[in-house]
Amino acid sequence: MKISYNWLKSIIHIDKTPQELSLILTDIGLEVESLTKVQSIPGGLEGLVIGEVLTCEQHPNADRLRITTVNVGEPEALSIVCGAPNVAKGQKVIVATVGTTVHPLEGDSFEIKKSKIRGEVSEGMICAEDEIGLGKGHDGILVLPADIQVGQSARDYFEIEDDYVFLIGLTPNRADAASHLGVARDIAAYLRINYTMPKIYDASAGNAPTVKVTIEEAVLCPRYTSMTIKGVTVKESPKWLKEKLTSIGLRPINNIVDITNFVLHELGQPLHAFDADKIEGKHIIVKKASAETNFTTLDEVERKLNEDDLMICDENHPLCIAGVFGGLDSGVTEETTSVFLESAYFNSVSVRKTAKRHGLNTDSSFRFERGTDPEMTAIAIQRAALLIQDLAGAQEISRVDDFYPQVISPFLFDVLYKNVQRTIGKEIPAAEIKAIIEALEIKVLADDGQVLKVEVPAYRVDVTREIDIIEEVLRIYGYNNIEIKQQMRASLNTSPKPDKEVVQNLVADFLIANGYHEILNNSLTKPAYAEDAERMVKILNPLSGDLSMMRQSLLFSGLETIEYNQKRRSANLRLFEFGKTYFLEGEKYIETENLSIFITGKKETEQWNHTSKAVSFFEIKGVVDGILKRLNIQSFQVKELEEGQFAYGLNYHRGPQSMISFGAVHSKVLKGMDVENEVFYAKINWELILKAIRNNSITHQEVSKFPSIRRDLALLVDQSTTFSDLEKIAIKTDKKILRKVNVFDVYQGENLPQGKKSYALSFIFQDEEKTLTDKQIDALVQKLIINFGKEANAEVRK
Repeated sequence: MKISYNWLKSIIHIDKTPQELSLILTDIGLEVESLTKVQSIPGGLEGLVIGEVLTCEQHPNADRLRITTVNVGEPEALSIVCGAPNVAKGQKVIVATVGTTVHPLEGDSFEIKKSKIRGEVSEGMICAEDEIGLGKGHDGILVLPADIQVGQSARDYFEIEDDYVFLIGLTPNRADAASHLGVARDIAAYLRINYTMPKIYDASAGNAPTVKVTIEEAVLCPRYTSMTIKGVTVKESPKWLKEKLTSIGLRPINNIVDITNFVLHELGQPLHAFDADKIEGKHIIVKKASAETNFTTLDEVERKLNEDDLMICDENHPLCIAGVFGGLDSGVTEETTSVFLESAYFNSVSVRKTAKRHGLNTDSSFRFERGTDPEMTAIAIQRAALLIQDLAGAQEISRVDDFYPQVISPFLFDVLYKNVQRTIGKEIPAAEIKAIIEALEIKVLADDGQVLKVEVPAYRVDVTREIDIIEEVLRIYGYNNIEIKQQMRASLNTSPKPDKEVVQNLVADFLIANGYHEILNNSLTKPAYAEDAERMVKILNPLSGDLSMMRQSLLFSGLETIEYNQKRRSANLRLFEFGKTYFLEGEKYIETENLSIFITGKKETEQWNHTSKAVSFFEIKGVVDGILKRLNIQSFQVKELEEGQFAYGLNYHRGPQSMISFGAVHSKVLKGMDVENEVFYAKINWELILKAIRNNSITHQEVSKFPSIRRDLALLVDQSTTFSDLEKIAIKTDKKILRKVNVFDVYQGENLPQGKKSYALSFIFQDEEKTLTDKQIDALVQKLIINFGKEANAEVRK
């Protein structure tokens, strides 16, 4: 929802800047998502001044140019070359001086510079309408009245005023704030100041309306207010009205339609204007539509009505979808001379269902489906009548015809002071609580010092209970004014730390985001899959031989899933499963939480323009390391796998316990499971993972302001030397500025001594306090080379 700062100031006198008001609105629950400066004329005529042409002579080198001297209120007159045919001595004109940026109606803006035109100096520009965005005229320069003061700002002369527009993220419960008046009410309550209701037309002495109104669906239309206005002239709206509408993103149409839109955004009450001469039988009937009736709306789309749609009809045709959208054939046009104005209160549920049914979301339906003010219908229609009289020259305005058989009552209930203070958590004085409630235009009918009996206006559809009043008090009092007491710091959450489900969802989200699919397999499996037959948990009454034991590993059920998919031509798989394994320890049953991950097939789907490679060990290593990084687990040891189910791989362990084992599944296992492609598998002891992060704490630090530097080394090492060995040496050499060590190439083969291999390593250095110099880095690299030689028998390759 867009709210204009200048428009607000016409309702409430505020001395707050737009930026200050943004903070206030956000604090009281009307969150300002953005604040935008709006100019009715691009550039706002900044830098343009009123000048007087003192002399005007023919340019010696150009027939169509004139050399003028122009007084702009400075000690010296400006020499300006002008090509306008109508420039003449004695004229008052608009001048763009040197350094001014000009914003034309068409084309890009440009800066005025001192220049030479055909050999003559020009120190500015005398402007036409379209060159400064004031109009479309370009036949010549804009000539102003002779009595204007020279040197006056063009911005002041044309009364150009910048505006600011708040984009408010209005929550569905705050229908009362869906207007400039609604926002002003909240500001007034917060600042404890008054606001001014806009002027309205006094229709009490008017003639009877010439259009009869019949309400057949009083439940769906509890109040229907109308007026007939004759002798109007439909034309373009005045500048001030168009600026108000364009500032909040609305397109001006004509004075009548613009007035209804203006009142909607000013007061929050939707209005609709019909051409009164198009209402057949001079009779408006509010009733439900006939099913499958065709109806063309203002957007020229033909829609099929539903039997539950509430319609505004004349004696023969539907004219408007009540509270949602007008009809094409009954709208106001340039030929309209009589207007029938509608201001109604419609059932919010009915409007919401109708709008959704037809896929329509209008400014009217937005407000009606959230709940409007039933008391505002008469005020809004008389506000519109006054504007139509002023802007459309209305000659005859009827009195208000108001259908309101059953008055919608305000909400009545009690509020206990102690409940307000207890819920908010602060001893707010009773007088302050009462003052806030009254500032929100909620009447206090009785106050015995303990209990308030309140009457809440019907437009506050979200304030129907005591807890709602407490929320209102806190909103205006200010969340920032509630101190956090020491005893409130203790967590009330009794769930174990870490929360197993939260961590599991975190890892599952990480895997899914990387293209993995979660699987869920049966915990019952074949005895042939047992890893330890003596610890097997057998089923006393198995359904079949294939489901006679509790699984001891997630590997085999995962391979069954892969085999099933491969036989159905789905070979590129990334799978994971959270599940338990079961063992028998003497007479005790042991359940262990695990996570299994599987990768097989191609890295990418086949494409015509490149060949997809098969997945490798580094894919499974990458996702395992990614999980540990996501969970901030850094302390573990690494060793090569020695397990029979893996052809090769790594084991991450903490002390004697294996935390994660991953690698390529042995070909014998794959053959026994009838799996064709190579499979990479990770088995993760989930209970050890949870234990590892139990005492973890996440720390944050600022991003370094100083650049990092990279150096590379190619080292010749023994075949038995691993990258992990070299990494440990590097970290031990320098822990202050060495940030990362990485291996980007490994070579074994020709041109190397027997029993040797080559590692290409990169080193990233960064100081948090200053920019590193080449001298510092070279010294540290030399130190690394020496330590690699001493501790790993490594040589730098020449």
